[in-house]
Order: sequence, then structure tokens, then C-alpha cells
Amino acid sequence: MIQKLSPCKINLLLNILGKRDDGFHELETIMMPVPLFDELSYEQKTEGDIQLTVEGAALTEGSDNLIVRAAEAFYACTNGNRHIGIHLKKRIPMEAGLGGGSSNAAITLNALNEISGYPLSQQVIEDIAAKIGSDVPFFLHHKPAMAEGRGEQVTSLPSFNALIGKTLLLVKPDFGVSTPWAYNALQQSPDLLNGQAGKAKELVSALNGNDLNRASILFFNSLERPVLEKFPILRLFQTMLKASGAEVTLMSGSGSTTFAIFPNKQTAEKAIEAFRQGFGSTHWVYATELTDNTSALG
Repeated sequence: MIQKLSPCKINLLLNILGKRDDGFHELETIMMPVPLFDELSYEQKTEGDIQLTVEGAALTEGSDNLIVRAAEAFYACTNGNRHIGIHLKKRIPMEAGLGGGSSNAAITLNALNEISGYPLSQQVIEDIAAKIGSDVPFFLHHKPAMAEGRGEQVTSLPSFNALIGKTLLLVKPDFGVSTPWAYNALQQSPDLLNGQAGKAKELVSALNGNDLNRASILFFNSLERPVLEKFPILRLFQTMLKASGAEVTLMSGSGSTTFAIFPNKQTAEKAIEAFRQGFGSTHWVYATELTDNTSALG
């Protein structure tokens, strides 16, 4: 048996550039892994088919689960036996814009390749990942990255100087946001559906400096406006977090998670206290300090 940690991510920028002929959206995004993990265990068996069990969430365990799809795609390429048991201990919230399912799929591809003695090259693994989902290729690596195309063209980046030493706070309400709904909502906002390219490179350049205040105005998410219009409590979250000292607030991915970046741990802790006083204790909250290691997960 081998065990793997499966991280989540936040989108520091998500700029939609238009609808593609294949039905996907052309985009540019900057993603950063966050050290909040699901746990995955893999055990080879002597017989049987791919078997997934899930702990901590009401998730399907069949072929519509991205973990099973990843395993099926791997074995289809290797012609290996499918005698594998996979157990998922779920900690990353779902419908949160944090990419937990995509991460699970990517970790599974790498884990099965390891268990099988590395029959597939990294490029083949990358190609399989891109077919499973747009965010999956990002999670094959453990570094911040800029992704283009529909998300499958990934360029790894070093840790961002402007974020080192800061504290990241994630808050998710007791509801999720459907990714297909969020993208469909863009049809009502042509300016958001057809953004101008170049914002990602501009933010990366700013984050490589040491001035988060300068970079803060460049954080952007095309999906944020329609989601906040439908769920105005998310806008209230951001207003309160900024009033509590956040230097940046933004919705991650298609939501419903909002992230906030604070100058230090103490300010973030006070913000958590104020958040719970203002909105109650039913909402999910997670905080982590961004060091050179945690922002890149090694």
C-alpha cells in the first residue's frame, strides 16, 4: 500500500478569453497549490476491478468519479491489470473552486504510474490528465503555475516573493457553486466572456516583486461578478475580510470559496474571530502561512 497527499489550489487570476469551438473556454489563469490535503491510499490486489471507497463525503464511487476515470485511463494506456483498491479520505470541500477532484485524479495518475514501475512517460501522463479535466495537469506538479488554453498548457513558476510570509485564509459558505452554472452565467456578460489576454503575465511579474499592495489590484476572476450577484453573501464576506485587514480578497475558481491574504498570522486570526462573530460558525474556514515551502509544496 502507498499513501499520497492530494492538495487543493486557489486561482490568483482567472481570465476567460472566449468560448472555443470544442465547447471549452479559452483562458489564462494563475494557480497556487495550498497545503490542505485529501488523503489517498492505493493497494494492489490479486483479483477484481478498480475499487474506490470514500470517507468523509457523499461522493460517487463509480466511473463518474474523477479518481476512477483516471485509473481507467491509466490502465487503458498500459494494458495492465485493474486489480487496485483506492481509498479517499476527503477533507477538501466540494463545489468550492479549490480543485479537489482534479487534484485527486492527478495524484492517482502519478501514484499508479509509480506502483506499476513507471511504464508511462511524464508526457503521456500529462496528455491523459488533460483529457480528464482542465485543472488536472496543474496538479501533476507541486508548484505555482500559469495555465493557458483550456487550462491544459501549464507553465510552472517559482514561489511568489510578494506572498512569502503572508497568511492565506479560505472561507466557504455552507453551500457550493456549480462550475457549469458559473460558466453559463458568463453568457450574460460579454465583457467577462471575452477578456483581454495578458493579465496573467502582468500579475506574475508583480508577484515576483516584494510589493503585494502593487500586485493586489491585478488579482482578477472573470467568474466572480456573476457568482457574487447570485450569492451576495459572498460579497459581504469580502467586505468584512477587507475591513479586518486583508490585503487581497478574491473568489477562487467558480466558487464558492473566497480567499483572503493577510500581512501576518495575528491579523488573520483576528479576522477569523470577526468573521465568526458576524456570520456564525457554520461556514468552513481554513488558514495557512505562506512560506517559501508551503506556497510551492516543496
